[in-house]
Amino acid sequence: MPYTPTPVDTSGVLLPEDLNGIVEVLAKNTNENWDSTRMSEGGWYGPKRNDEYKEYTCLVPFENLPESEKERDRKVVREMSKTLLTLGFEIQRSEKTE
Repeated sequence: MPYTPTPVDTSGVLLPEDLNGIVEVLAKNTNENWDSTRMSEGGWYGPKRNDEYKEYTCLVPFENLPESEKERDRKVVREMSKTLLTLGFEIQRSEKTE
């Protein structure tokens, strides 16, 4: 049976400006989590990706990633946020963190 992805349609959702401002922080955190997981599994930086040897070219600080990789993380964050909004959740800053 062929697989046909069916993501939640978020095409009509615009992120509020205050959420747009936090995308970079969340994208960096997404990268940090990915890096942390790879390293805990014995992964290390290498000049050429090799999953068998757990060698990854993107195992670097977010600031050092190619722009295409940063944008991939940003897209994940944007789509996750838009999906939450589409499903009826509200995302707002707590008074405790202002």
